[in-house]
Amino acid sequence: MGYDDEKDAMSFHIKLLSRLVDVNHYPLVKLVIEKNMTKGEYSELFCLLQTLEEKYEIQKEEGFLDYTSLIVHFAGMLNEKLDPNETIYALEQEGYFPHLIKEFIKIIKQDNVTDEILSRYIRKKD
Repeated sequence: MGYDDEKDAMSFHIKLLSRLVDVNHYPLVKLVIEKNMTKGEYSELFCLLQTLEEKYEIQKEEGFLDYTSLIVHFAGMLNEKLDPNETIYALEQEGYFPHLIKEFIKIIKQDNVTDEILSRYIRKKD
């Protein structure tokens, strides 16, 4: 069995396994699989979130009330395979970084932030 055959078999097995698990309970995992993210890209996402969580805590302690710069930073640094809003809601459903993600969702709802609005602030991904 060649490399491509093994890769195809692994991909097929993962798809079969994903049918056994209700992936709707794990929307971030579903995104990672659907977008063919690598382990490194997944790790980068969580490093980014950890950094932003730390900045959020510092800003909160300093009395900041507006965390828009953090969501813009998130959208700008997010892997191009992922949609910012979709990723934020997936993170919320799985319970990752609850305080930070709650603020992001508040900003999205309050300011009706869309990908179109965020795209004015983030790097071009073409």
